Amino acid sequence: METFIGTKLIKAAPMTLGTYNDYRGWVMPVNEDPNAGGYLVEYLDGGKANHADHEGYISWSPADVFEKSYRVHDQLTFGEALEALKAGMRIARAGWNGKDMWVALSGPLEGRTIAFENFWSKPCSEFARYNGGSATVLPCINMKTADGKILMGWLASQTDMLADDWVIIP
Repeated sequence: METFIGTKLIKAAPMTLGTYNDYRGWVMPVNEDPNAGGYLVEYLDGGKANHADHEGYISWSPADVFEKSYRVHDQLTFGEALEALKAGMRIARAGWNGKDMWVALSGPLEGRTIAFENFWSKPCSEFARYNGGSATVLPCINMKTADGKILMGWLASQTDMLADDWVIIP
């Protein structure tokens, strides 16, 4: 088997294995502990709903496995925040939220081909025109600033990269 690491936005609530089995309408297996601590987990970004009270796929996770795998969404490392960014989510530092600032990825990770007439930068438009009529634009991280502007090509500071207060903006 290969080793994987994942980034998912989930909802979770503490729930024992016995309570989870009751919730699902299942009979508790005799060889399992109904008092085992864990979490009801609802996956928000994939999986067909498997319970009438939930929009996403639900399952149960043992407490130790869950607590090693997930963080509260307002305590992310920069690496975790980058994974959320690559999954199409907006992110911010916790201290930025009062200013409605965030960063987001522009464009698909593999880039996008743009026709020369759609560039608003004259040098880029001219390059695309003489490059067969188009050019591939690679993605970049953009920031929505406190004064309501978009900063194209935002760069994280060392403080940003070392912080553990990154959040996912809904």
